[in-house]
Amino acid sequence: MINLLYFARLREALQTGSETLDPQSDSTTVATIVDQLRARGGVWQDVFAENQTVLVAVNQEMCDLEAAVKDGDEVAFFPPVTGG
Repeated sequence: MINLLYFARLREALQTGSETLDPQSDSTTVATIVDQLRARGGVWQDVFAENQTVLVAVNQEMCDLEAAVKDGDEVAFFPPVTGG
């Protein structure tokens, strides 16, 4: 199982801060997880749409969509931070 965390506006939109996910294959990447989440449709599809900027970290290390993910990893999704 992979532990997923959602922060800030993502947590609000998805109405959850965390969940566990059973990966669809042994060669899981962040991109395949995002595809699996988009397939839920509705707000999941909207939040993870290709035109939305969502940052990701695997085991607290920033990464891109091609990063490998394995059983027991923590994957965190969050929006870009802006300051003023």
